[in-house]
Amino acid sequence: MEIDFIIALAFILFWASVVHGSIGFGFGMISTALVALFTDIQTTILFMLIPTMLANIMSILSEGNFLEALKKFWVIILLMIIGSTLGTILLVYVNSEYFKLLLAFIILLYLLQSLIKINASFVTTHPKSSTYGLGIFGGIISGLTNVVAPLMIMYTLELKYSKKDTIQLSNLCFLFTKIGQISVFVYFGTFTGEAFSISMMTLVVVFFGMYLGSKVKRFIDAKFYVKILKVVLFFTALTLIIQTLNS
Repeated sequence: MEIDFIIALAFILFWASVVHGSIGFGFGMISTALVALFTDIQTTILFMLIPTMLANIMSILSEGNFLEALKKFWVIILLMIIGSTLGTILLVYVNSEYFKLLLAFIILLYLLQSLIKINASFVTTHPKSSTYGLGIFGGIISGLTNVVAPLMIMYTLELKYSKKDTIQLSNLCFLFTKIGQISVFVYFGTFTGEAFSISMMTLVVVFFGMYLGSKVKRFIDAKFYVKILKVVLFFTALTLIIQTLNS
Protein backbone atom coordinates (compact mmCIF):
# COMPACT_ATOMS: atom_id res chain seq x y z
CA MET A 1 0.00 0.00 0.00
CA GLU A 2 1.43 3.42 -1.01
CA ILE A 3 2.58 5.65 1.85
CA ASP A 4 0.65 8.62 0.38
CA PHE A 5 -2.61 6.70 0.73
CA ILE A 6 -1.82 5.70 4.33
CA ILE A 7 -1.06 9.33 5.26
CA ALA A 8 -4.30 10.51 3.62
CA LEU A 9 -6.21 7.73 5.39
CA ALA A 10 -4.79 8.75 8.78
CA PHE A 11 -5.62 12.43 8.21
CA ILE A 12 -9.19 11.64 7.11
CA LEU A 13 -9.79 9.31 10.06
CA PHE A 14 -8.44 11.89 12.49
CA TRP A 15 -10.72 14.64 11.20
CA ALA A 16 -13.75 12.32 11.09
CA SER A 17 -12.99 11.23 14.66
CA VAL A 18 -12.84 14.80 15.93
CA VAL A 19 -16.20 15.52 14.30
CA HIS A 20 -17.77 12.34 15.68
CA GLY A 21 -16.40 12.97 19.16
CA SER A 22 -17.72 16.52 19.22
CA ILE A 23 -21.23 16.07 17.79
CA GLY A 24 -21.89 12.34 18.32
CA PHE A 25 -22.11 11.23 14.68
CA GLY A 26 -20.48 11.60 11.29
CA PHE A 27 -17.45 9.31 11.44
CA GLY A 28 -18.69 6.72 8.97
CA MET A 29 -20.17 9.19 6.50
CA ILE A 30 -17.18 11.54 6.43
CA SER A 31 -14.41 8.95 6.39
CA THR A 32 -16.08 6.62 3.89
CA ALA A 33 -16.92 9.39 1.44
CA LEU A 34 -13.43 10.91 1.52
CA VAL A 35 -11.47 7.64 1.41
CA ALA A 36 -13.66 6.47 -1.49
CA LEU A 37 -12.19 9.32 -3.54
CA PHE A 38 -8.84 7.48 -3.49
CA THR A 39 -9.83 3.82 -3.95
CA ASP A 40 -12.71 1.45 -4.73
CA ILE A 41 -15.68 1.11 -2.37
CA GLN A 42 -14.81 -2.40 -1.14
CA THR A 43 -11.28 -1.40 -0.15
CA THR A 44 -12.68 1.74 1.48
CA ILE A 45 -15.08 -0.23 3.66
CA LEU A 46 -12.36 -2.77 4.54
CA PHE A 47 -10.17 -0.01 5.96
CA MET A 48 -13.14 1.58 7.75
CA LEU A 49 -14.26 -1.53 9.66
CA ILE A 50 -12.01 -1.53 12.73
CA PRO A 51 -11.68 2.29 13.07
CA THR A 52 -15.48 2.62 12.84
CA MET A 53 -15.91 0.04 15.59
CA LEU A 54 -13.61 2.00 17.90
CA ALA A 55 -15.47 5.25 17.21
CA ASN A 56 -18.78 3.50 17.90
CA ILE A 57 -17.56 1.92 21.14
CA MET A 58 -16.24 5.23 22.46
CA SER A 59 -19.54 6.99 21.60
CA ILE A 60 -21.60 4.22 23.21
CA LEU A 61 -19.57 4.31 26.42
CA SER A 62 -19.69 8.11 26.59
CA GLU A 63 -23.50 8.07 26.53
CA GLY A 64 -23.76 5.39 29.26
CA ASN A 65 -26.41 2.71 29.92
CA PHE A 66 -25.56 0.88 26.70
CA LEU A 67 -26.99 -2.41 28.03
CA GLU A 68 -30.35 -0.70 28.46
CA ALA A 69 -30.12 0.64 24.91
CA LEU A 70 -29.14 -2.80 23.62
CA LYS A 71 -32.16 -4.36 25.33
CA LYS A 72 -34.43 -1.65 23.91
CA PHE A 73 -33.19 -1.83 20.31
CA TRP A 74 -32.07 -5.46 19.93
CA VAL A 75 -34.66 -6.27 17.24
CA ILE A 76 -33.61 -3.54 14.82
CA ILE A 77 -29.93 -4.23 15.57
CA LEU A 78 -30.38 -7.91 14.69
CA LEU A 79 -32.22 -7.04 11.47
CA MET A 80 -29.51 -4.52 10.59
CA ILE A 81 -26.85 -7.22 11.02
CA ILE A 82 -28.76 -9.53 8.64
CA GLY A 83 -29.21 -6.77 6.07
CA SER A 84 -25.59 -5.64 6.33
CA THR A 85 -24.37 -9.21 5.86
CA LEU A 86 -26.43 -9.52 2.67
CA GLY A 87 -25.13 -6.16 1.42
CA THR A 88 -21.53 -7.10 2.14
CA ILE A 89 -21.87 -10.41 0.29
CA LEU A 90 -23.21 -8.47 -2.72
CA LEU A 91 -20.30 -6.03 -2.42
CA VAL A 92 -17.76 -8.88 -2.41
CA TYR A 93 -19.25 -10.47 -5.52
CA VAL A 94 -19.86 -7.27 -7.52
CA ASN A 95 -17.64 -4.49 -6.08
CA SER A 96 -18.97 -2.09 -8.70
CA GLU A 97 -17.75 1.47 -8.93
CA TYR A 98 -21.42 2.41 -9.23
CA PHE A 99 -21.80 1.72 -5.50
CA LYS A 100 -20.01 5.05 -5.13
CA LEU A 101 -23.05 6.64 -6.79
CA LEU A 102 -25.22 4.98 -4.14
CA LEU A 103 -22.93 6.41 -1.46
CA ALA A 104 -23.19 9.88 -3.02
CA PHE A 105 -27.01 9.55 -3.19
CA ILE A 106 -27.20 8.65 0.51
CA ILE A 107 -25.07 11.68 1.39
CA LEU A 108 -27.22 13.99 -0.74
CA LEU A 109 -30.36 12.53 0.87
CA TYR A 110 -28.89 13.34 4.28
CA LEU A 111 -28.20 16.93 3.17
CA LEU A 112 -31.69 17.31 1.66
CA GLN A 113 -33.24 15.94 4.81
CA SER A 114 -31.44 18.56 6.88
CA LEU A 115 -32.87 21.35 4.68
CA ILE A 116 -36.48 20.20 4.47
CA LYS A 117 -38.50 17.87 6.64
CA ILE A 118 -39.16 14.75 4.60
CA ASN A 119 -42.56 13.32 5.46
CA ALA A 120 -42.10 9.86 6.93
CA SER A 121 -45.42 9.55 8.77
CA PHE A 122 -45.63 5.88 7.76
CA VAL A 123 -43.03 5.21 10.46
CA THR A 124 -45.49 6.22 13.20
CA THR A 125 -48.50 4.60 11.53
CA HIS A 126 -46.65 1.34 10.80
CA PRO A 127 -43.85 1.20 13.39
CA LYS A 128 -43.30 -2.56 13.20
CA SER A 129 -43.08 -2.66 9.40
CA SER A 130 -40.81 0.41 9.46
CA THR A 131 -38.51 -1.29 11.94
CA TYR A 132 -38.24 -4.37 9.72
CA GLY A 133 -37.73 -2.20 6.65
CA LEU A 134 -35.05 -0.03 8.22
CA GLY A 135 -33.31 -3.07 9.65
CA ILE A 136 -33.10 -5.10 6.44
CA PHE A 137 -32.99 -2.39 3.77
CA GLY A 138 -30.90 -0.02 5.88
CA GLY A 139 -28.54 -2.88 6.69
CA ILE A 140 -28.07 -3.69 3.00
CA ILE A 141 -27.32 -0.02 2.27
CA SER A 142 -24.86 0.02 5.17
CA GLY A 143 -23.15 -3.11 3.87
CA LEU A 144 -22.72 -1.55 0.43
CA THR A 145 -21.78 2.00 1.44
CA ASN A 146 -20.98 2.07 5.19
CA VAL A 147 -23.61 4.84 5.53
CA VAL A 148 -27.26 4.72 6.59
CA ALA A 149 -27.66 8.02 8.50
CA PRO A 150 -30.58 9.55 6.51
CA LEU A 151 -32.83 6.52 7.05
CA MET A 152 -31.85 6.30 10.71
CA ILE A 153 -32.54 10.00 11.27
CA MET A 154 -35.99 9.84 9.66
CA TYR A 155 -36.85 6.77 11.73
CA THR A 156 -35.74 8.23 15.07
CA LEU A 157 -37.27 11.66 14.44
CA GLU A 158 -40.68 10.25 13.58
CA LEU A 159 -40.67 8.03 16.68
CA LYS A 160 -39.48 11.03 18.75
CA TYR A 161 -36.44 9.33 20.20
CA SER A 162 -34.21 11.45 22.42
CA LYS A 163 -30.80 12.57 21.18
CA LYS A 164 -29.20 10.04 23.52
CA ASP A 165 -31.34 7.17 22.17
CA THR A 166 -30.60 8.23 18.60
CA ILE A 167 -26.84 8.27 19.21
CA GLN A 168 -26.95 4.93 21.05
CA LEU A 169 -29.10 3.25 18.38
CA SER A 170 -26.91 4.50 15.53
CA ASN A 171 -23.66 3.48 17.17
CA LEU A 172 -24.93 0.07 18.34
CA CYS A 173 -26.22 -0.72 14.84
CA PHE A 174 -22.94 0.28 13.22
CA LEU A 175 -20.87 -1.59 15.81
CA PHE A 176 -22.64 -4.91 15.37
CA THR A 177 -22.95 -4.61 11.58
CA LYS A 178 -19.18 -4.07 11.38
CA ILE A 179 -18.67 -7.36 13.24
CA GLY A 180 -20.92 -9.05 10.66
CA GLN A 181 -19.06 -7.43 7.79
CA ILE A 182 -15.68 -8.53 9.12
CA SER A 183 -17.00 -12.10 9.31
CA VAL A 184 -18.09 -11.95 5.66
CA PHE A 185 -14.79 -10.48 4.45
CA VAL A 186 -12.78 -13.05 6.44
CA TYR A 187 -14.93 -15.88 5.04
CA PHE A 188 -14.32 -14.76 1.45
CA GLY A 189 -10.63 -14.08 2.10
CA THR A 190 -10.78 -10.38 1.24
CA PHE A 191 -9.84 -9.08 4.70
CA THR A 192 -6.09 -9.36 4.18
CA GLY A 193 -3.30 -9.09 6.73
CA GLU A 194 -2.27 -5.77 5.18
CA ALA A 195 -5.76 -4.31 5.63
CA PHE A 196 -5.87 -5.55 9.23
CA SER A 197 -2.40 -4.16 10.06
CA ILE A 198 -3.12 -0.71 8.61
CA SER A 199 -6.53 -0.60 10.31
CA MET A 200 -4.98 -1.44 13.68
CA MET A 201 -2.34 1.27 13.25
CA THR A 202 -5.02 3.89 12.60
CA LEU A 203 -6.72 3.16 15.95
CA VAL A 204 -4.31 5.52 17.72
CA VAL A 205 -5.37 8.31 15.38
CA VAL A 206 -9.07 7.55 15.88
CA PHE A 207 -8.75 7.34 19.67
CA PHE A 208 -6.91 10.66 19.88
CA GLY A 209 -9.38 12.33 17.50
CA MET A 210 -12.40 11.07 19.45
CA TYR A 211 -10.84 12.19 22.73
CA LEU A 212 -10.01 15.62 21.33
CA GLY A 213 -13.53 15.98 19.91
CA SER A 214 -15.13 15.10 23.25
CA LYS A 215 -13.06 17.78 24.96
CA VAL A 216 -13.66 20.62 22.50
CA LYS A 217 -17.40 20.08 21.94
CA ARG A 218 -18.35 22.41 24.77
CA PHE A 219 -16.28 25.21 23.24
CA ILE A 220 -17.45 25.01 19.63
CA ASP A 221 -20.47 26.44 17.86
CA ALA A 222 -22.12 23.12 16.97
CA LYS A 223 -24.47 24.64 14.37
CA PHE A 224 -21.65 26.37 12.50
CA TYR A 225 -19.57 23.20 12.77
CA VAL A 226 -22.35 21.12 11.18
CA LYS A 227 -22.74 23.67 8.36
CA ILE A 228 -19.07 23.28 7.45
CA LEU A 229 -19.47 19.51 7.57
CA LYS A 230 -22.44 19.67 5.19
CA VAL A 231 -20.52 21.80 2.68
CA VAL A 232 -17.64 19.29 2.71
CA LEU A 233 -20.05 16.37 2.28
CA PHE A 234 -21.86 18.11 -0.60
CA PHE A 235 -18.71 18.67 -2.63
CA THR A 236 -17.44 15.20 -1.76
CA ALA A 237 -20.69 13.66 -3.06
CA LEU A 238 -20.45 15.68 -6.28
CA THR A 239 -16.82 14.58 -6.74
CA LEU A 240 -17.81 10.93 -6.25
CA ILE A 241 -20.52 11.29 -8.89
CA ILE A 242 -18.22 12.96 -11.43
CA GLN A 243 -15.40 10.52 -10.68
CA THR A 244 -17.64 7.47 -11.13
CA LEU A 245 -19.34 8.69 -14.31
CA ASN A 246 -15.97 9.52 -15.89
CA SER A 247 -14.35 6.19 -14.97
